[in-house]
Amino acid sequence: MTYSSRPPGAEPPPAHEPPPNGAVPDGPIPNGTVSNGAVSNGAVSNGTVSNGAVPPAPRSPGTAAMAPPAPGTAPGTAPGGAPGTASPGQKQRPRKPRDPFFDNAKYFAILLVVAGHAIANVRSDVPVAKALYLFIYMFHMPLFIVITGYLSRNWTFSSGKARKLITHVGVPYVVFEVAYELYTWHGSGELTISLLKPYWLMWFMCALFLWRLSTPVWQQIRWPLGVALLFSLLSYMSDLGGTFNIHRVLGLLPLYVLGLTLKPEHFELLKKPIARPIGAAVLAGGLATAYVAKDHMTEAWIFWKTPYEDLHVSNVTGTVMTLAMFVCATVLVAAFLAIVPRGRHWFSALGATTLYTYLLHGFVIRLIDYLDWWEFSWMHTVPGTIILLGGSAVLGTVLCSPPVVRCMSWAIEPKMTWAFTSLRRPAGRAGPGKAAPRAAERQAR
Repeated sequence: MTYSSRPPGAEPPPAHEPPPNGAVPDGPIPNGTVSNGAVSNGAVSNGTVSNGAVPPAPRSPGTAAMAPPAPGTAPGTAPGGAPGTASPGQKQRPRKPRDPFFDNAKYFAILLVVAGHAIANVRSDVPVAKALYLFIYMFHMPLFIVITGYLSRNWTFSSGKARKLITHVGVPYVVFEVAYELYTWHGSGELTISLLKPYWLMWFMCALFLWRLSTPVWQQIRWPLGVALLFSLLSYMSDLGGTFNIHRVLGLLPLYVLGLTLKPEHFELLKKPIARPIGAAVLAGGLATAYVAKDHMTEAWIFWKTPYEDLHVSNVTGTVMTLAMFVCATVLVAAFLAIVPRGRHWFSALGATTLYTYLLHGFVIRLIDYLDWWEFSWMHTVPGTIILLGGSAVLGTVLCSPPVVRCMSWAIEPKMTWAFTSLRRPAGRAGPGKAAPRAAERQAR
């Protein structure tokens, strides 16, 4: 029996054009003859393929053959992982909208960071400022780290994410580490540039780079939080030096791993109506406790960078204190997240660009140092502290605003497509674009 793809009496199409609706009818190929590519017992003319394999549709003269996709690139993706135009039959995956809850949390968290640096130089003269400083430092960086860990749960070594780690963390670290050292040199007359010893606030960028690299490891461990906590406690029992600010990298690691292990339902608990008043009460209690503890607690504990020996405590005492710090930080982080607004507000979009505020506000703080503005007596009063807090809120908001983002994106979020190639594969391994043609060749023999 003969199957034909054209109606009876119709003229056959020219040999160089593909038959209407494709060369092969829909469904399984029967053992028979199909015109314009006769199939007899599974053999296809004009490119014979045994075992019923279907050859590619013939192309018109002058039409170039389409090369298989480069290894590591998906259909509809431009070379280098850049978004391209999807193929006609391919559906583009809808982009998941950002959760305003986490953007809101990051916005208020970065205001705490700027506020802490703004009142640092007046805390010795203003008891309220000292208590507030201690309170802020108990949880503001742990808050950022937990959120960062949670948002890094799906991080892998895929080409796109690995490149973003380089361009959005590694490159800004190098750029601003050098920039801050040059800025300090101009202000103090001393130039020391070392990428191995992060300058002041740059420790977080270094730690973030290392934490992200370790993410696939923690995703494979059965008890990641316990292992990370063990590393943290052991790291303070020895002086590991200042390279990469390693005490902070290892010391705060459990908070990053905690974020990796959290699930959306954990945050839903903090969004219940009862959570907000409880969170507010916990934060108020934490501030009151900080006011009482300000004259009895060594401040070095809140910086997470000093080994037990330098704190003049035994390993047992230091371990107990570190565990207590983790408990306090976790409770305060949860309390803070409980009072964060849930919906979308005018500041929600700013939460997506808090890294700009983090990297840029240090220049303003150091400028005040170099100009000796801290010598003004009015700053060392309660009203002066309030003014500093208000100014820090304005500064933090301005530095993550769209105009600043447009001006500084070249340094903080550089594209750098010129610096990357397509994903390399070990020699001898065929990429996905080469596997199918080779299989067809084996079947044709």
